[in-house]
Amino acid sequence: MQLLIAALTAVALVLMPVHAAKEVFAHMIVGNLPEFTLSDWEDDIRLAQASKIDAFVLNIAAKDPSNDKSLDLAFEAANALNFSLFFSFDYLAQGPWPQANVTALLQKFTPNPAYFKHQDNNNNNAGRSRPLVSTFEGPDSAADWPSIKAATDAFFVPDWSSKTASDAAALAGGVVDGLFSFNAWPDGAANMTTDGDRAFQAALAPQKKAYMMPVSPWFFTNLPGFDKNWLWRGDELWDGRWRQVMEVVPDFVQILTWNDYGESHYIGPVRKKELGLFTTAKAPLEYVKGVTHDGWRKFLPFYIEVYKTGKVPAEVEEGVAAYYRTAPALACPAGGTKGNNVDFGQTEVAPEGLVEDSVFYAALLKSDEGVTVTVSIGGKQQTGAFTRAPAAGAGTLGVYMGSVPLGENTGDVVVTVSRDGQTVATAEGGKGISTECENNVQNWNAVAV
Repeated sequence: MQLLIAALTAVALVLMPVHAAKEVFAHMIVGNLPEFTLSDWEDDIRLAQASKIDAFVLNIAAKDPSNDKSLDLAFEAANALNFSLFFSFDYLAQGPWPQANVTALLQKFTPNPAYFKHQDNNNNNAGRSRPLVSTFEGPDSAADWPSIKAATDAFFVPDWSSKTASDAAALAGGVVDGLFSFNAWPDGAANMTTDGDRAFQAALAPQKKAYMMPVSPWFFTNLPGFDKNWLWRGDELWDGRWRQVMEVVPDFVQILTWNDYGESHYIGPVRKKELGLFTTAKAPLEYVKGVTHDGWRKFLPFYIEVYKTGKVPAEVEEGVAAYYRTAPALACPAGGTKGNNVDFGQTEVAPEGLVEDSVFYAALLKSDEGVTVTVSIGGKQQTGAFTRAPAAGAGTLGVYMGSVPLGENTGDVVVTVSRDGQTVATAEGGKGISTECENNVQNWNAVAV
């Protein structure tokens, strides 16, 4: 029997897909999914595949009783659909992971054909295939990882963003094979820059270690039971951040997140069965209910292709996506929400100072020549303009961005892009804009259609 198991394992290893760098992942909170069925896992994987995402990063907490069931279903679905998964050990949600438990879980799942393998060409590894492993925080447990890596051959790319990039790279004798930054949101009312990304690359470059860059569309959380209630600026963040990916050209990109509903930066679908945390954390409202973010997946295939190939494709399917908050900033009480977070060394500001009362739109076009944008709010129309063109300039193929103010308008939002009087694409179907306040509190989340 042992010989048979060894033979089957060897066959599985031969069949495992092996990946080089320039891969795109989406962070998935497994703790939100205790009621997920195999069909649910398969549905989400299909959506990720349609968006050209390479793998789900499974965030798992140390004491979550649903881990065993959820991981078994996840890997069953991934194997059936030829998709990849890998672990991010969460050292904050329920305390640090014991070293033995990390080793045991990796030894159980990394031989699985669906576990993501990275082809490591650094440090004379001659293209060795190694299972990619990450964390959410946990730098105080850095000393565990030399032994874990020795037992599992892990390609270790943690998020130790509570440390500076240079300090994190040096922990435990430089145990990391790369670093992931969780700093995906701007500080204050200014747009996101690449300064943090460049600092990580500079710290990792001397040893030729990998950098995993974060990309996120939004951030708002109001979970009193978890002592969380703040907003970070999300205006122009999603499409602007993908432009920065093309500038930085990191080894990997991780999308934050697929399903972190509590922090409003999900790009996956919203199912009622995933929203138990709003009750557990005593949220004043389910601020993701009826608030789709599907629009933020619209251009992922385009962005990912440009990131991986370094060039714009010759042909694209033209389209438009839009996002907006469902109430003007001062229409409802702020709900105790602060702008920025003093726990991160930031200066606290009023949340309305971080956001614009606008409808934002992005259009993937072969050219903007002859193109007009019309934004209807409750039937009242405005003509929009593009304020940002593709890197190659106006008249070229790529994503064009712009916005129009809400003004006093309420109702359903429809964004239409036309060329020479003919409709090219329309974005619509999201929750409308209203000055009526659910539970007398502002919902700082955004709709993306």
